[in-house]
Amino acid sequence: MLVWITLTHLPTAASTYVNQPFGFVSAAEGFIFLSALFTGRIYDRMALRDGYGSMTLKLWLRTLRLYGYHAILLAFAFLVAIPIASRGNRPGLHNLLDYYFMAGAKRSITEAALLIYRPPLLDILPMYIIFLALTSVALLLARRIGWRPILSVASIIWLFAQFGFRSAEHNFMMRFIPTHIPLNEMGSFDLWAWQFLWILGIWMGVRWGRENLPVGNWARWAVFPAALILITGFKLRHAVSHGFLLGASEFLFDKWHLGPFRLLNFAAGATVLICFQSILKPLAIRPLVMMGQSSLQVFCVHLLCCFAGLTLLGHASMLSSWKQFGLLTVTFAAMLLTAKLFSKVEAQQERQPSVEQHLGPGPRENPSAQSAAA
Repeated sequence: MLVWITLTHLPTAASTYVNQPFGFVSAAEGFIFLSALFTGRIYDRMALRDGYGSMTLKLWLRTLRLYGYHAILLAFAFLVAIPIASRGNRPGLHNLLDYYFMAGAKRSITEAALLIYRPPLLDILPMYIIFLALTSVALLLARRIGWRPILSVASIIWLFAQFGFRSAEHNFMMRFIPTHIPLNEMGSFDLWAWQFLWILGIWMGVRWGRENLPVGNWARWAVFPAALILITGFKLRHAVSHGFLLGASEFLFDKWHLGPFRLLNFAAGATVLICFQSILKPLAIRPLVMMGQSSLQVFCVHLLCCFAGLTLLGHASMLSSWKQFGLLTVTFAAMLLTAKLFSKVEAQQERQPSVEQHLGPGPRENPSAQSAAA
């Protein structure tokens, strides 16, 4: 997912070919879902082993650490990217941070620190931070009332989001909050819709951690309809890329509001991947495993490289071939170096003694290594 999202974001010719090539599904769905899946698995086990108080504290500490990384990215944007964009010869970079030039430094920095202003590229981490901060509440509620009411409420909120709840909520809140930030500057992702994917991932992660997730059986039962959905989504997506108009049904495929067909397409893709995991397992090569272990840091580094790419772009519509090659080489080298530096640290922080008894025969790896390989 990190490789896919990096190729999509970098201003190179590769982005044309990797932008939703498998249908109406992108790396963002996978990134958020997998993050939720392993968060639910790891922190529910931690709660069972150390208690819910300890789990909540560690989850909040991780949330603060994530916020710290986001603050570093914002500092880079405001202290490095803004002066470059203000020269007027980097329109791509200027358009990315146009709200700063419209609202001024004080207002934009304050609202960015409060996760209200979420510029393009810098809008996934704030969503992740907000969801992570609320995860302990979801886990505590699930302990008291079970997951069915939580999943029901999450699905109802997602349904409201399909009919403009985000816009209505924004207009209502602007009456009481002393800020008038445009809705489009609050990030592309509709949190009211995407929370459903996060809650679903947390729930499945909890069940997986308790060895109560027969996902293999589910996948075998649904593989044929899933394959049909994948083929339909693939053909329709490529028809759209060649000018076919979805018309009134476009909201069903909307990425930012996580439209119904996108959820179906993502579930179908996951089903097929699960059924063929034995064939795909050799793809879990060491560099990818390390990037999975330190996904947070690697994701942040890829964003810095995206800023560098937009700086190199200047007024051009596309980078020259050698600049594209150089940018891709430097980006993935930086991501791999970051992974090498941080993967062991992340593995130590997430290692859980209680996991050992569940490991099968053969060499025993720490949970993070197994998670990244999976």
